[in-house]
Amino acid sequence: MTDPAALLVGLLFVALFCFLLTGFPVAFILGGVALLFAAIGLATGHLDPGFIMLLPDRIIGIARNELLLAIPLFVAMGVLLEKSRIAEDLLLSMARLFGSVRGGLGFSVIFVGALLAASTGIVGATVVTMGLMSLPVMLKRGYDPALAAGSIAAAGTLGQIIPPSIVLIMLADVLSSSYQEAQRTLGITATKALSVGELFAGALVPGLGLVVLYLLYQAGMAIFRPQSSPAIRPDDELNETDVSRLHILSVLLPPVILIIAVLGSILVGIATPTEAAAMGAVGAIMLSGRRLKDGRQWLMNTSLAAFALLAIQILTLGPALDGLALISALVLGSIGIAGLVMAVRILHTSAILMPVMQASVRITVMIFTILIGAALFSLVFRGLGGDHVIESVLTGLPGGVTGALVVVMLVMFCLGFFLDFIEITFVVVPIIAPALFVMGVDPVWLGVMMAINLQTSFLTPPFGFALFYLRGVAPDSVLTGQIYRGAIPFVLIQLFALVLLAFYPSFATWLPQRIFAG
Repeated sequence: MTDPAALLVGLLFVALFCFLLTGFPVAFILGGVALLFAAIGLATGHLDPGFIMLLPDRIIGIARNELLLAIPLFVAMGVLLEKSRIAEDLLLSMARLFGSVRGGLGFSVIFVGALLAASTGIVGATVVTMGLMSLPVMLKRGYDPALAAGSIAAAGTLGQIIPPSIVLIMLADVLSSSYQEAQRTLGITATKALSVGELFAGALVPGLGLVVLYLLYQAGMAIFRPQSSPAIRPDDELNETDVSRLHILSVLLPPVILIIAVLGSILVGIATPTEAAAMGAVGAIMLSGRRLKDGRQWLMNTSLAAFALLAIQILTLGPALDGLALISALVLGSIGIAGLVMAVRILHTSAILMPVMQASVRITVMIFTILIGAALFSLVFRGLGGDHVIESVLTGLPGGVTGALVVVMLVMFCLGFFLDFIEITFVVVPIIAPALFVMGVDPVWLGVMMAINLQTSFLTPPFGFALFYLRGVAPDSVLTGQIYRGAIPFVLIQLFALVLLAFYPSFATWLPQRIFAG
């Protein structure tokens, strides 16, 4: 590694950072900066042309990557729950369930935010949706604006860590490649990959633990500052006595069961992430058709019941069915398909299907365009010897593995001020992860640490993206300073969770070891 090549690597990052400040689309900045430094490297003899020739193979690999096909399906699942107002029903039902106690609306926001975040995985979409639905309701009931805004922003970022999440899917794909690369560097020929199921299992306990910490903070505010989170008055329209508990359960259970089925099928090994995402998208279509009043609720309810029974049958008996089980599966499948066709027709006539498809395609194209730009950037970076530079820098830091991890976490945290998690996942993680794996860091634990770290950076004033998203939909009566002040306690909670996970890695590694051992 020559000094001029190391200088080129440093200038590559400086140029990338400067161009990012212009606000130009990140995908084109990645590709443009990479091409610029590729030309410089070729002209000076520091870049082998073979690295650039690998780009078509990288793009073909992205297109053939079956795991990445889960991304548009999970996006469609989340957008459907939003556009069909199922998320709004969830919020109202939870408010009726908890509204009679102090802090009840805060509890509702955390619960619904966790469910909605798990189904969308896109922080911006979740924060905007929760802001439009929840903030006016909380302000009307006398909630402190800072507490209300902080709760919504924090709940919206839970999609970073709670599975099933497209963030974890992208991290699993990138970390798996980096892990295999590190093993080859260590001379291991029979490399082991990191599966999405392992990362999902690793993130489950920390993600649910973070929800518990949020709820404890809401309860503490209700106890020690009762005026900040009042209970709903008995004559309020959201009081639980207005609607039966059976109705509340009928609204809450279907989305919860759908998310559990999607996650459970991945963890028990019945379905791949792509197959589970397809099941989630189909279930979201049927739930959306059931939600829309069209006079055919009996068919949708019957189809959903058939869909649920078929899923239970496959989960318990396995996909290899025979005899009466096969006949039962065919009957249930036929009823489910009839309901699916009816649900698609309802969504089309209700003018919901096309906006959902357009939003899903727009988000998916954005992700894959960034991925292609990141692939080109990564090739040029490695061609210039950047991977060796990063490895030498990390291994030369004081404190060994601990010092390297601290620096990496700080860098990712700061980058979260300026970059979306998608860019950080596709650009930064492939650069730093191989060096950490060579140093012996557990891949599941590192993935969960990175997810929580990125989640924290979304809430940190003054640049946190979640705060900007919420500011865009918040009423003028809510000041920007109040949004910032409300987010700070949740940032401290997330930092506490990150430190706790750093000292006790078993929170992330215990469940994957139990499920995937052997």
